[in-house]
Amino acid sequence: MRSDSFSDFDALARNLLGMRAGSARSPQFMPIDLYRVDENYVLHADLPGMDPGSIDVNVDRGVLTLTAHRTPPPENDVRWLTSERFAGVYRRQITLGDDIDTERIAASYDNGVLNLTIPLHERAKPRQIRVAHGQDSGQKLVTSTSEQSRTATEGGE
Repeated sequence: MRSDSFSDFDALARNLLGMRAGSARSPQFMPIDLYRVDENYVLHADLPGMDPGSIDVNVDRGVLTLTAHRTPPPENDVRWLTSERFAGVYRRQITLGDDIDTERIAASYDNGVLNLTIPLHERAKPRQIRVAHGQDSGQKLVTSTSEQSRTATEGGE
């Protein structure tokens, strides 16, 4: 009879950590990519094997919460050889800035990837502000991207 030392070590580690083969384990993370394109942020979250109906995207008080559930495999009459896929609830939270238009966030789930388009709010987009000066000299264009500069230029405090 041959012994596989790697399998023996794996079984020992599972026993020490309180995991048994075929048991549902808590997911460790939800890998994401996040980048900006033009006036939108784009987020891709890897969620392979999720029930699309279990995926929830929620924004509350500036926090974007992504939640999904993978059903554990059946354990009746099964003799597990290895079990490496996590089952259970996956959750990831991301704090959004004030410049996000939360009303226009769009989400889709394709090929195991949750895709979100997160648009910038109109007030956060760079714009040109006409600044009048002198009597006859015309107008000068000034570009501003900060809220404070816009408020000051537009006559606020």
